[in-house]
Amino acid sequence: MTFSFLEFDKNIFVKLEDFASSTATNLEIIETVRSILDQVNTKKDEAVLEKTKLYDKASLLASDLLVTSEELRLGFDSLTPNELVALESARQNISDFHHQSLPENWEGTNSHGAKYGEKYYPINRVGLYVPGGSVPLVSTVLMTTTLAKVARVPEIVVVTPPDSKGEISSKLLGAIKFSGVSEVYKVGGAQAIGALAYGTESIPKVDKIFGPGNAYVNEAKRQVFGTVGVDLLPGPSEVMIIADETANPKFTAAALLAQAEHGSGKEKVYFLFSDKNVFTETEMELKRQLSSLRHETSIRFVLDNGFMAVYIPEIEKIADVANFIAPEHLELQVAEKNIDFLVDKITTAGALLLGHYSATALGDFIAGPSHVLPTGRSSRFSSGLRMQDFLRRSSFIHYDQAALVKAEPEITSFAQMENLDGHGMSVNLRSFSSD
Repeated sequence: MTFSFLEFDKNIFVKLEDFASSTATNLEIIETVRSILDQVNTKKDEAVLEKTKLYDKASLLASDLLVTSEELRLGFDSLTPNELVALESARQNISDFHHQSLPENWEGTNSHGAKYGEKYYPINRVGLYVPGGSVPLVSTVLMTTTLAKVARVPEIVVVTPPDSKGEISSKLLGAIKFSGVSEVYKVGGAQAIGALAYGTESIPKVDKIFGPGNAYVNEAKRQVFGTVGVDLLPGPSEVMIIADETANPKFTAAALLAQAEHGSGKEKVYFLFSDKNVFTETEMELKRQLSSLRHETSIRFVLDNGFMAVYIPEIEKIADVANFIAPEHLELQVAEKNIDFLVDKITTAGALLLGHYSATALGDFIAGPSHVLPTGRSSRFSSGLRMQDFLRRSSFIHYDQAALVKAEPEITSFAQMENLDGHGMSVNLRSFSSD
């Protein structure tokens, strides 16, 4: 395996855009998902079971969809003491982090003397999608359920795809039980999103859907938006490593390999470096470390198809390229003196991992911020999952007659400008009412 790199020039952004957009949803996926959603909307459980058999090779009955309390208990019992310690550490960090951003209701007085303000309420019922398969994302359970718990969401539902035997990873079930969620369904893919959005005989619909997934899951979330809320469209994992002459090639190589092992084959790994010696040594480390990893074959595929390295001597231009890509994860393996500059200049990363020891895996598993992050350059305009995404906000105004009288001339002016005399009358009548 041989790696090459590009050098910064006037055409680099065209090349980067072509590379970054190569995972864009194609028409075939769009039409397939539309068909699945239509069938789930009309045929309900029947369609869910058909698609589960087709895509997951699992033959289930409608009565099998809901995970039993016994299955959850057995999953929890499968957790080792060390695994329970890890889960508790992650939950504590995630909870502490997101408690920091709990919004407070507030009330004030406007120019008319009326009261106004905002109140926050938890969304009543949410659906959390947790990927399964060969890489069951136990951490995603905590990265979603903990936020919902902090927000005090009354009803939390988890959906996750079964294997061909109709079973779910025991560790995944154990983490779900640990998180305090009891409503879990054995369904994945676009059919799971359809069931959450439209409801079936066995799966009551939700108000908002959260969680990462493959291209079909994300397209399904996009298509049901409006019928339900969705968090964001987090697709295949991405990482960008920025390395200067202080970078440790062992660390840079390990960081690139870690984000290439998620298993979709569409992951993107970017390596921006200012010292060619670092690239040469990182290449050697990639080859050495790769042979020891369980998912070597799938990682090789990603490195062959989803790896881009760019040599950029100037730190200012490194920031420009990073802002253009807007990576999901951004590791700054640079000298401490350069960290503040890059954090100030790079404004589009989903998550920042600062310094040589802040491995992306820390954010993936236990550090505190949710690992559900925007991908595919969407960090340009969106942010990672927050506790506030599980809340909704209502504004309020409270006028008495004195405040209304003060506002009435201004309302009359607006009503005249917009030719909405009924609006003006609705205030005018109140301002002169003796009742």
